[in-house]
Amino acid sequence: MDLRQLKYFVTVAEARSFSKAALRLHVSQPPLSTQLKALEDELGVRLFDRSNRGVSLTAAGQVFFDEVRAVLARLERGKELARNAGRGEVGSLSIGFVSIADYGLLSPALKAFRSRYPGVEVQLHELTTDAQIREIRAARLDLGIGIGPLDSAELSFTALTREALVLAAPAEHPLIGDGEAVDLKALANDSFIIPPRDLAPGLFDLVIGQCRAAGFAPRITQQARQMQTVISLVACGMGVALVPSSVQNLKRPGVQYRSLLGPAAAVEIGTLRGRDDEGPLADNFVATLLEVAATAT
Repeated sequence: MDLRQLKYFVTVAEARSFSKAALRLHVSQPPLSTQLKALEDELGVRLFDRSNRGVSLTAAGQVFFDEVRAVLARLERGKELARNAGRGEVGSLSIGFVSIADYGLLSPALKAFRSRYPGVEVQLHELTTDAQIREIRAARLDLGIGIGPLDSAELSFTALTREALVLAAPAEHPLIGDGEAVDLKALANDSFIIPPRDLAPGLFDLVIGQCRAAGFAPRITQQARQMQTVISLVACGMGVALVPSSVQNLKRPGVQYRSLLGPAAAVEIGTLRGRDDEGPLADNFVATLLEVAATAT
């Protein structure tokens, strides 16, 4: 018994005629009859009643027809699902992201991706860049959205966007005028709040480099893992922070944001993947992120 015989059987049963079925199948009638006779011999039952008026299913044939038609329908469904999976249209995608991404790119990208690929389940995990790297290496994440640069031979980094650093300061800071850009040198004696270097080396080095370019080494009095915590500490008057511009979307009472005078330093946000990882699900999400990033610039 093979798939061809089953398709022949269903077509004859639906057409109720060997000649009509042969036309539908684009085969001659004798081979069709031979194949169905072989199927009956293998099953040991008669599937059709043959007469001058055509053919009809026997009781055994009707039972077999119902089962075979269901099997063929499931087979077609399986073929469709396999093609969809190969195009990255169904499945599950596990994505890590830094909080900065949630203030800008991530939300519109998710909306666009879900509209295009409703059959894909997206699981989101807010993680620092270093944690994403560990999870990707352990194959617990398919994709990460983190802060560059990335120093890893195993992972690849695809830049999505660059965000200028802005100053986050307590609302009542005495040295900051209303709406005015700030000279970073004026903050040389302030306390700075910054994520630890081992969690966000790119951002840490950028902040230190910006301060040194302004002629001072920042006095770091607080370190916080998440950007929400950094801003909360600023709101409490614990110090100032240099943060990516999208953090301004995190509205927090007691915090004011100001641009910096001089050349703007920028933090790079991009995707993290295993260097040899290939998968249409992640490919489609990265393509969506790149489209959103291009529209935003």
